Amino acid sequence: MTNQTSRRKFLRGSAIAGAAALAAPSIAQAQGTTTLKMQAAWGGGIWLENAKTFAQRVAEMSGGSLQIEVLPVDSVVKTSQMQDAVHRGVLDAAHYVCAYWYSKSKAASLFGTGPCFGWSSQEVLGWIHHGGGQELFEELMAELGLNVVSFFNSPMPAQPLGWFKEEITDASQMEGLKYRTVGLAADVLLEMGMSVVQLPGGEIQPAMKSGLIDAAEFNNPTSDREFGMQDVSKHYHLASFHQSQEFFEITFNKDKFEALSDAHKAIIKNASMAENSNFWWNNTTQYAKDLRTLREEQGVNVYRTPDSVMEAQLAAWDKVVDRISAEEPFFAKVVESQKAYAKDVMFYLGLNQPDYRLAYNHYFG
Repeated sequence: MTNQTSRRKFLRGSAIAGAAALAAPSIAQAQGTTTLKMQAAWGGGIWLENAKTFAQRVAEMSGGSLQIEVLPVDSVVKTSQMQDAVHRGVLDAAHYVCAYWYSKSKAASLFGTGPCFGWSSQEVLGWIHHGGGQELFEELMAELGLNVVSFFNSPMPAQPLGWFKEEITDASQMEGLKYRTVGLAADVLLEMGMSVVQLPGGEIQPAMKSGLIDAAEFNNPTSDREFGMQDVSKHYHLASFHQSQEFFEITFNKDKFEALSDAHKAIIKNASMAENSNFWWNNTTQYAKDLRTLREEQGVNVYRTPDSVMEAQLAAWDKVVDRISAEEPFFAKVVESQKAYAKDVMFYLGLNQPDYRLAYNHYFG
């Protein structure tokens, strides 16, 4: 399959809903089988594959008695409407990220796209599962009056700073640029003097091609390549604190989840946990392959984001977190919990982890 064909397939996700989307998205039961309909925020590519892998894992663990039918982006509702659709029972479940409903509560971004307290996505998931994060999320759902239950998985590598018209060597070059991002990262980059445009994934490449935006990020080399970002820019910067830790949220209508058997509820929970390993092993391998293709076959210049930019991001995060914490007590409560967890865990890891880059350079230069 050519890159162009692959890209067309990725971008036309809204057109491949299929006959399954015509059925009412509610629990179906036949011959002892329970089927849930889950819409993903992805029209194609590696993240839709991740959603399908989760569904396959649930089916295998349940011996086929619990099925999750994955519907691609826009099959039933728009991405921005997915949480409300799950809340109302129009959808049984959704596969997306917290940043996609961040407009309801700025605290939402803390559950996936928040400030970096020296930790990665792996440790934020540790806070979710063992540091009180899940309980705080459920408190937020109650505060917002949302009838949903969510599970978090698939720790993502830090998102690249993204694609620019020229190499960025200093933070001053960022000022005034029209840049695409989402969630709380938008507040941070606005603080840095950028003009932020929040666009869905499929609109990023055309927007940069037309000049609507000057620069953009999505998430990873594989998705970026599938979007065709290498056709509108040859300057790709990796490493950034704007979204340095994120993961998937799989959310279920609470009434429908509670109606499941205890065994099926446990299967969903443990299938979600198992996706942590599957995502990391599978996706980082593919991301590395696609980064090599971008560099060696498609003429993309790949850089590490300069420290001056990342230091400016941290300073901007401080201002944004302090401002919102003063306005929203719950936001401040979550930040305090995260800092307490990160201070302990990252002290240990920071002392214990060797400099892996030192070993890499020893062997590969």
